[in-house]
Amino acid sequence: MGEPLDARERAELCDLFLEVGPEAPTLCEGWTTLDLAAHLVVRERDPRAPLAIVGGRRFAGLGRRLMDGARARGYEALVEQLRAGPPLVPWRVPGLRTLLNANEWFVHHEDVRRAVGRGPRTDRPDLDDLAWRTVRRLGPLLLRRAKVRAALVAPGRGEVPARGDGPAVRVTGEPQELVLVLYGRRGAALVDLDGPPEAVAAFDQGRFGI
Repeated sequence: MGEPLDARERAELCDLFLEVGPEAPTLCEGWTTLDLAAHLVVRERDPRAPLAIVGGRRFAGLGRRLMDGARARGYEALVEQLRAGPPLVPWRVPGLRTLLNANEWFVHHEDVRRAVGRGPRTDRPDLDDLAWRTVRRLGPLLLRRAKVRAALVAPGRGEVPARGDGPAVRVTGEPQELVLVLYGRRGAALVDLDGPPEAVAAFDQGRFGI
């Protein structure tokens, strides 16, 4: 068997981190590559990370302290820790680790790639397969805050139809591009939107993701 997809994305993102340096932009608003590397280290190395990441305002202070502590280790040390892999058990279980990590690493890899001017990876059918599974399984969940209904269309693969009543937008693009839309990276995603102008405008203003 080949290298697990999440492991390949991890290694390639670590290489890119070192190539572009700690002050490069990312698609994560307000974050440099140093900030993103710190987030990834905290996520898989600190058991308090779930509270800090999804706990809202109540745990905002904890999140800042964890990020500050990670950044203080230095950029190259953070990248070295990421490359070594996660120490916590849930991230290391075969199968489970790919389920938990593959989308995270793909999206954050693109956060750096697209922000420094690199285009879609059209030579990665494994990523296309991962992305289309994500679109089919998580599309309706990740679009739950959309202001309009949306159908997700990947030419040659299929369609996740819009749900409910009212105006709908058809979002057409390659699977990797659709995932970027679903995870809130609409501005970097190469997709076409079709539908009533007011519905398209509402979709473009929506906030998606976990």
